[in-house]
Amino acid sequence: MEKFIQCLPMAEISSIFAATVRVVSQALMIFGGVVPYIPQYLIIKSSQNAEGFSNYVCLTLLIANILRVEFWFGKHFETPLLVQSIVMILCMLVMLELCIRVYSKSLCHHLPLNQQNISSTKDLTLDIHEKKFTDFQMDYFWKWTTFTSYLQFLCAFSLVLSAITCLFLTNTLYIETIGFLAVFFEALLGTPQFMRNFRLKSTEGMSVKMVLMWTSGDIFKTVYFILRIAPKQFWLCGMLQISIDIAILFQVLYYSDKYRFRKR
Repeated sequence: MEKFIQCLPMAEISSIFAATVRVVSQALMIFGGVVPYIPQYLIIKSSQNAEGFSNYVCLTLLIANILRVEFWFGKHFETPLLVQSIVMILCMLVMLELCIRVYSKSLCHHLPLNQQNISSTKDLTLDIHEKKFTDFQMDYFWKWTTFTSYLQFLCAFSLVLSAITCLFLTNTLYIETIGFLAVFFEALLGTPQFMRNFRLKSTEGMSVKMVLMWTSGDIFKTVYFILRIAPKQFWLCGMLQISIDIAILFQVLYYSDKYRFRKR
């Protein structure tokens, strides 16, 4: 009995420590994914130029997290992961709103972000013309000039997906498929940025801090998935995500060296 009493304080300390670690890790899971976008947001806001950031990153993450929320209704996973998806959706909407606002300002001043594609006055007129989701022109998909259009698309996508999920809620194959698609899309979030860098042969305007935070966050997230025995879709795609992050970091090194060589 005396031994038990003597050990009790240590047991309580261990319990408090374990609970603290659990809460901190869950908080990191929920809000850690948002942090990498803060440097990029500040760069865009200060420079009033969103050309260095691919807003297809926003599309990828928005689709991925909407799918993950739908997946939760069919197969409940840890609540922090669900909350993380909701927080990330809000974060991407904030990023997207800034990008569209900056881009719209450039159009108002007849200064397209990519002037190299403007070959004539006619092209310029077409480029500054307002593009909306309700025009239903595939050529302008995710290139709309109003933030409302992006919200309309996301609402339409969510409503259609929710209706389908309600119909197939008990279908294991369907639920597992949207679960896989959710983490697969998220794993590819760096791909638009990678392709943008490759196309322009430059990483100028892209926040390297953002990519470094992507990498560290994805490593933490993947380890968390494995330790918490999350569905295998989560950690498999987490590994793919880490690979893409590393590829973008190699681009930073490669294109910066190439730039220095040209300067000489």
